[in-house]
Amino acid sequence: MSNKPLVLCIDDEQNILELLSFNLEASGYDTVTATSGTAGLEQAVSKSPALILLDLMLPDMDGTEVCRQLKAGPTTASIPIIMLTAKDSEVDKILGLELGADDYITKPFSVRELIARVKALLRRATPAGSGSGLIKIGSLTIDPENYEAFRNGEKLQLTLKEFELLKQLASTPGKVLTRDFLLDHIWGYEFYGETRTVDVHIRHIRQKLGDDQYMIETVRGVGYKMTAGNN
Repeated sequence: MSNKPLVLCIDDEQNILELLSFNLEASGYDTVTATSGTAGLEQAVSKSPALILLDLMLPDMDGTEVCRQLKAGPTTASIPIIMLTAKDSEVDKILGLELGADDYITKPFSVRELIARVKALLRRATPAGSGSGLIKIGSLTIDPENYEAFRNGEKLQLTLKEFELLKQLASTPGKVLTRDFLLDHIWGYEFYGETRTVDVHIRHIRQKLGDDQYMIETVRGVGYKMTAGNN
């Protein structure tokens, strides 16, 4: 059995699937493909890929619905997703992020850039095994090694990027982190200056923190900082 990371490519265009498979496999990954949302969901459950490339426009169900179901599934919620689409408006990008996608790239795309993004996401999704200790602040306990976060002992259902953001903020309590810093540190590449990306993910984290959402404070015009709470 191969030890290479498996990437699931969901797209209804056969030429795109061939392009993705060829270049991913040349870069050291295994691939599996699906030409519909239904088949993609089945492959995600049965194959447990390390990452999913998901086209927004699919014949049987919209890619946003596929993303929603993946993020709602107990065995697929933590799989990083890069959405592929010909649409490039801000509304479409924000929608993809709202649904839990970890990244977004528009067609036609640079294969080199796509591979770089895949590598960046998988690098962050793989625990380093460094034995990092738990991070505790207020009601939160964060386990960097196992990529888990708990609020009052209850596990938070976070996407990879949400976890990375929460961990970064909790690692530097009281320190203001700019949106540009968070983009560069968490996404690991130039994200075209779209600091709105950070705001969307922060909002998701706050929703999941419930009554403790005020632990993440907004510093107007700058960024965010984390405190122990005290709403």
